[in-house]
Amino acid sequence: MEKPASIDAYLTSVPPDRRVALEKLRAQIHALVPNAEECISYSMPAFRAHGKVFAGFLATQKGCSYYPFSGTTLGSLAAELAAYDQTKSALHFEPARGLPKTLVKKLVKARLAEIIR
Repeated sequence: MEKPASIDAYLTSVPPDRRVALEKLRAQIHALVPNAEECISYSMPAFRAHGKVFAGFLATQKGCSYYPFSGTTLGSLAAELAAYDQTKSALHFEPARGLPKTLVKKLVKARLAEIIR
């Protein structure tokens, strides 16, 4: 897949069920960090604040994934993330279920705290 020029361009290539889930996640991130800059990082839609990427997402074969762009963020929230499949760098979720607003807030806050310290 070719690197998308923007998040909007990426979302047009995503199946409708995943697009809806990722658009909701995008809105949640902007509500938490209104001055976040949208960008493409490692060929994925992402968000930058304080000069660093703090969140990203992708549609996958089975659903959607959230990326904190950190090897430690997900581990620091292990108890809250126990119900989700994940790797060291990605949290996987079902499009129909999405990610709860409170969980997105914890993920974003934890990553921004890593960046700002």
